Amino acid sequence: MIAVADLPHVNATLNGITILLLGFGHHFIRNGERDKHKACMLAAVVVSGAFLVTYLIYHFNSGLARFGGEGWIRPVYFTILIAHVLVAVIVTVLVPITVVYALSGRFQQHRRIARWTWPLWMYVAVSGVVVYVMAVQLFPVEGGPYGGG
Repeated sequence: MIAVADLPHVNATLNGITILLLGFGHHFIRNGERDKHKACMLAAVVVSGAFLVTYLIYHFNSGLARFGGEGWIRPVYFTILIAHVLVAVIVTVLVPITVVYALSGRFQQHRRIARWTWPLWMYVAVSGVVVYVMAVQLFPVEGGPYGGG
């Protein structure tokens, strides 16, 4: 069984998998491989859904994470974090719309919105890993959520 305290590591892994799936999905559609694109993108939806569930479980049980960095790195971290959260909210709306357009065969609308959804989704996944590395690996709060002690 995975402990709640281990969920930040699980979430970073899920974000990493999402990055790979989004990258391969983009590659496949650029090369006309629609079936492979569809498989990657649907897998990315599933992995991102799993991330959302584990993220909510962690934060409902542990509260908000704290950041242990001091000095110039604090505004850098919080700028990345705030942008990450704001774009994540947008992506949470765009992804289902984009998927519905694709699955219903409305490919013109799908392509039009996917041009926005894909880079924003990729940004959220990458910035999620960056936030994890900064808060958990580089600048943990001793003994606190994400803390090392």
